[in-house]
Amino acid sequence: MFARAAALSACLVTGLLVTAANAADYGTYVEPRPTYAAARPSGACTDPGVLRFITHRFEYKAANYIRQDLSIYEIRRMQLTGFEPFNQYISSVQREYCLAEATLTDGSHRPLFYLIERPWGFAGVGRSIEFCIPDLDPWYVYGAHCASLQPSY
Repeated sequence: MFARAAALSACLVTGLLVTAANAADYGTYVEPRPTYAAARPSGACTDPGVLRFITHRFEYKAANYIRQDLSIYEIRRMQLTGFEPFNQYISSVQREYCLAEATLTDGSHRPLFYLIERPWGFAGVGRSIEFCIPDLDPWYVYGAHCASLQPSY
């Protein structure tokens, strides 16, 4: 009985020392970032203000940049695909990566990738929303297949 208690306390002490060493060594310690499945809560991905911004901004971009008479008719199946929390050591910005299905006025259904960053807006107040629909980004502003708006882990 005493031997089992001694072994347990040795494991606990060793575990505490390893955790403290990792926390003190900023160069090698990386805080794990969770990735959410589609069944999990979708955070700001379903926020009506975010979806309204995307819809209005897409209509402007379609008319002025890609010169097509397109609008987003419906956005559905919104899901959170990645989350990077605020962390004072790694990033001072919280990021939510989202994926949805956009139905356009031409009847096509396309994936819609969008990223919500906080605090980001003007002078660091508010949020920034970036979005991309593959094949409707002719200059690859967000990379091939909107890669920069997708989580990298």
